[in-house]
Amino acid sequence: MHKRQFLKSALCLATAGLLGITATGVVAQENGSAGGQYIMGTATTGGTFYPVGVALSTLVRVKLEPTHDLTVSAISSAGSAENLRLMEDGQAQFGILQALYGAWAWNGSGPVPHAYDNIRSVSMLWQNVEHFVMRSDRVDTGTIDDLAHLYGRGFSIGARNSGTEGSGRQILAGLDIDPEQMNLAYLGYGPSADSMQNGNIDGMNVPAGVPASAVTSAFANMGSDISLLSVSQEQLERINREYPVWTPFEIPAGTYPGQAEAVHTIAQPNILVVNADVPEEHVYQITKAMFENLPFLHNIHPATRDMALEKALDGLPMPLHPGAARYFQEQGLEIPEHLLES
Repeated sequence: MHKRQFLKSALCLATAGLLGITATGVVAQENGSAGGQYIMGTATTGGTFYPVGVALSTLVRVKLEPTHDLTVSAISSAGSAENLRLMEDGQAQFGILQALYGAWAWNGSGPVPHAYDNIRSVSMLWQNVEHFVMRSDRVDTGTIDDLAHLYGRGFSIGARNSGTEGSGRQILAGLDIDPEQMNLAYLGYGPSADSMQNGNIDGMNVPAGVPASAVTSAFANMGSDISLLSVSQEQLERINREYPVWTPFEIPAGTYPGQAEAVHTIAQPNILVVNADVPEEHVYQITKAMFENLPFLHNIHPATRDMALEKALDGLPMPLHPGAARYFQEQGLEIPEHLLES
């Protein structure tokens, strides 16, 4: 067994009572046949990462602690970027990331300072659906290319340094749309919707699960004055040129107030990742427990209803951990070469 010094004292004190562990009580076993205690980085408590992480940790505690002495405790964090840092520092062994951040981490590109070659994929969890909302009187084609009409106009790209901003900039770069020619606002989802309603901006970027409450609010108050932009297959290919993490996604008609027709947009997965040095047997058992107990997860948080074995490999940007690969191969999934360790 080797001990991993854990979390800064403030974070430990804030979370230890909730998790039922001591600040130094997180250890992992070298021997795959023995148990282990792990930490999973999520995000702030107001989003979806944290409750999904809690759902996963609850499942592991209920299903695997009695039989395999395995536990995974979910902690609140600042999200994808901090989860990478926590994992690199040995303060967490699992993390939930936007797939784009996973791609940046694997390649050492984008806003990520260097390559994180010790991180492996476990599974896709649920989809972050891209909602690009724009004032209807600025819409021409009804597709995301119309965002070029916002040059010199107000556009909320997301909170500064957030995953929303990072993924939004990546999408616009693929379309050769320069956000710096817009009057950028750095707002969260709710404030973006408020700013649309107040006439301060003409468009907003909201990647979120469907339905997104901010988009619901905007349509409830503005109706046909705003439109959800679609994404064509050709536009998707342009967006995916550098990091192919997005896939087509249909927002069904009636999802938002006054939405008479389905909108064809794109989504990128949120993914579960793990440090490569976590024993294969532990990751195998956790992956198996996840997919053999999906109804359990569905009852804890609705975002997990997107999870399915046939979607498990969608958009994964880095190779699978051998434990996860073993489970998926047993289930008959064909694993692409780039997701297998060389």
